Amino acid sequence: MDLAGVLLALLLVLVLVVSLLSNLLVLLCFVYSTEIRKQVAGVFLVNLSFCNLLLTVLNMPFTLLGILRSQQPLGGCVCKAVGFLETFLTSNTMLSMAALSIDKWIAVVFPLSYTSKMRYKDAVILMGYSWLHSLTFPLVSLFYSWVDYSSVYASCTLHLKEETERRRFTVFTIVFHSTSFMLSLVILCFTYLKVLKVARFHCKRIDIITMQTLVLLVDIHPSVKQRCLNEQKRRRQRATKKISIFIGSFVICFGPYIITRLIELLPFVTINYYWGIISKCLTYSKAASDPFVYSLLRQQYKKVLINIVNRILKRDLYPSSGYNSSLDTENDYCLHRTN
Repeated sequence: MDLAGVLLALLLVLVLVVSLLSNLLVLLCFVYSTEIRKQVAGVFLVNLSFCNLLLTVLNMPFTLLGILRSQQPLGGCVCKAVGFLETFLTSNTMLSMAALSIDKWIAVVFPLSYTSKMRYKDAVILMGYSWLHSLTFPLVSLFYSWVDYSSVYASCTLHLKEETERRRFTVFTIVFHSTSFMLSLVILCFTYLKVLKVARFHCKRIDIITMQTLVLLVDIHPSVKQRCLNEQKRRRQRATKKISIFIGSFVICFGPYIITRLIELLPFVTINYYWGIISKCLTYSKAASDPFVYSLLRQQYKKVLINIVNRILKRDLYPSSGYNSSLDTENDYCLHRTN
């Protein structure tokens, strides 16, 4: 193996470790906190983290073996199963992100009717559709034997073996990526841009009130006035930054791989081996970044993690202190007060 192969393998190991730990933390927070479990968005976040965790455990190690060995590391049946799971899980994560954006859009644009428009039952229905939608395409690919080891991506994935099937495989691939990647991207752009519009409107209202207050306070110190103006600027940038991260991470991580798979459909195009693996690693990196983008950097999850750490430390320090379930009630009460 050359230096480039070693670096790609190390990159994949790093992505695997971060993805495994971060997604486990999200699921741990969901199990531990009653407040998080009560939120409708928690259904989408659990589904997203669960799919990312399965992708990390079942797919990334075999891609790593493919890079290290430079050949198919698995038998035919196992390879088909891994390829089936990869197609299903990747599509499911995309649709879960789209569902999260719909939830955010309803919460921000229709706050008074959110509880009636987005109930637990509605979230379960959305996730049920996501699973059925995601299962359809890998089942079709399995039926036509379009799941096999691809040396370009060092993994078991959608792969054409017979040239006589090229036209049918091309139509299938275009429809698959259009109804997973493109559909999710359109939903993300529509919903988050609506959210951004509402956020900017509220920022503008706050800015007007702030400026009126500063005009009335003639004797205010210049440094205080400057801090208020700086806070206005940060407030305007904060919403734009979050929306850019949501949409940008989706496009950067999935876009190169999807474009490569579509270009690959042309019979006269040959994909570079290293670029194929890099684009594959980018899709895996989404599984590692999702917990931070959607969960772990939020104040609520930080507090839950701190409570978990404190509980573990107290158990270690006072193993015979008679620690009981009342701590759970106290933690949930504290979270409710802070939120």
